[in-house]
Amino acid sequence: MRDIRIDGGKVAVDVVLGYPAAGYHAELAQAIRDKVGAITGVQSVEANVSSEIVSHAVQRNLKPLQGIKNIIAVASGKGGVGKSTTAVNLALALSAEGARVGILDADIYGPSQPRMLGISGRPDSTDGKTLEPMENHGLQAMSIGFLIEEDTPMIWRGPMVTQALEQLLTDTRWQDLDYLIIDLPPGTGDVQLTLAQKIPVSGAVIVTTPQDIALLDARKGLKMFEKVEVPVLGVVENMSIHICSKCGHEEHIFGEGGGQRMAKEHGVELLGSLPLDIHIREQADGGKPTVVADPDSRATQIYREIARRAAARLAVQGKDYSSKFPKIVIQNS
Repeated sequence: MRDIRIDGGKVAVDVVLGYPAAGYHAELAQAIRDKVGAITGVQSVEANVSSEIVSHAVQRNLKPLQGIKNIIAVASGKGGVGKSTTAVNLALALSAEGARVGILDADIYGPSQPRMLGISGRPDSTDGKTLEPMENHGLQAMSIGFLIEEDTPMIWRGPMVTQALEQLLTDTRWQDLDYLIIDLPPGTGDVQLTLAQKIPVSGAVIVTTPQDIALLDARKGLKMFEKVEVPVLGVVENMSIHICSKCGHEEHIFGEGGGQRMAKEHGVELLGSLPLDIHIREQADGGKPTVVADPDSRATQIYREIARRAAARLAVQGKDYSSKFPKIVIQNS
């Protein structure tokens, strides 16, 4: 609540949310008008709802990067659970809710975001030292895939991979982002360790499927973030149910309720469950992910709900005030 003004029977209420929620503003404003309007003596209600996104605390000894308020890592314990598709649709959903969003493809060995975003070509460099982010669908993006041919294998050892990740992040001229989504490779190896130790991350989202083997690995990813003091914003259960495109029959082919059990066991939120839908795959492969390809679909609605919940979880965490403090330099005089 930002402000309440009362003038006789007229009431004006200003609410400022700490997360992007353009798709929810009108509903919340109407709920406020209904509740306040039911109070005896109130003749009219003006309700104004807006969002204001700020930087939130990161790991100790680190501070947010210039041009980026918050970094959210999207991770999975194993491959094949739809993490990259979830990451790009989460980024697009946050953008649709009114935030300025970028996405960093941290999978050096298998970059997929260039194809999913329908971006080709090379990034520009105005000074020969930094890169301008590529853009499409309202997102700023960077990936090693923009710098190599699509079929070129990255035959690099761990130290080269982690150095490449750091350079892609810090040498890109990100422009006033509220959120940077980092699409991590699967597992808990060098890239994840570099992210935890050197990159200021505000929170993480774990993607899994309901099957036991995926949940087993997803728990390892969740515990890794807990150990390095990166808050886990919640779990996304992908491919939770298959709906037959011919007859409409619903079947839990990968098991049922695994994401909910995992979230409950570890005291985190189940941000949402997504169906196994051929259109989600086709749209991502075609360079136009579901949130932009079919904005009125049920899947897009779920992605936007997940985005709002994740951002709302982040909004209740501690804020970062480092930018408000002056830099103190001690010199001999």
